[in-house]
Amino acid sequence: MIQAERLTKRYGPLLAVDALSFEVAPGEVLGFLGPNGAGKSTTMKMLTGFVAPTSGDAIVCGHRVSGDARAARDRLGYLPEGAPSYPEMTVRAFLAFIAAMRGLRGPARRTAVDRAVGQLDLGDVLAQTVDTLSKGYRRRVGLAQAILHDPPVLILDEPTDGLDPNQKHQVRRLIEGMAADKIIIISTHILEEVEAVCSRALIISSGRILADDTPQGLAARARRHNAVTLRPRAAGDAAQIAEAVDALPGVDSVERADDGTVTAFPADGAPIIGDVAALAGERGWPLVELHQESGRLDEVFREITGETVS
Repeated sequence: MIQAERLTKRYGPLLAVDALSFEVAPGEVLGFLGPNGAGKSTTMKMLTGFVAPTSGDAIVCGHRVSGDARAARDRLGYLPEGAPSYPEMTVRAFLAFIAAMRGLRGPARRTAVDRAVGQLDLGDVLAQTVDTLSKGYRRRVGLAQAILHDPPVLILDEPTDGLDPNQKHQVRRLIEGMAADKIIIISTHILEEVEAVCSRALIISSGRILADDTPQGLAARARRHNAVTLRPRAAGDAAQIAEAVDALPGVDSVERADDGTVTAFPADGAPIIGDVAALAGERGWPLVELHQESGRLDEVFREITGETVS
């Protein structure tokens, strides 16, 4: 388990992280979500021991980072922001070096490097120096070094930054495949990333936790969750339809768009699609569209943080 105990970091007068406390258990993929400057990367660095907290502590697999940092780091795979490496080394030499630093020797080192190269599809660039790689390949090399020693904990800061859609899909499938027996924390501001691979999400802003739920649970907080949209064939029918739908017991409010689209919002988040569809059938409304809306994580994110998604 990973435990953060009131982690706090100040840089002079700036409070970057404000007494964060949370736990992550094996099998969980935690999305650490927030706007730029929310304190995500600073928290990751404190969890891994690369930055000392002003106060508070972290425990990784039973080892306190403050007092037993080496043992904690041995159980961690870490992809830092920017995926720093040694630019003059070839990809093969860099991964072999990292494997050696992780204590792997002989056949075990070669096996670990070959496995990571295969998982991240790096075979075509093994002989290239890191400084000649594209941003996407450098990111994949950074992820490869994080998983070389098959650690029980992975902390990944923006793991798909710079990757094309196919590469993002590959990395997400890799994370899903490793999730069953590892603790994985992914720091990101990309909402799509959280919905794609995370079983749980923490939203932070200004260094404080504002929400802790599953991605589905967060999306269900959106105003449009279980709302029903109707679009009549004739825009002139919208007023009549809106008035009738608004009278249904489970409907809280109704909105009309300029194109005649009517959206009904449920009173308590409970589904109203059945009642609306039954009413439409009973009245014989000629509709072009009738569907139930899903809650959107970006809407909830903006409501919680008061920020726009970047």
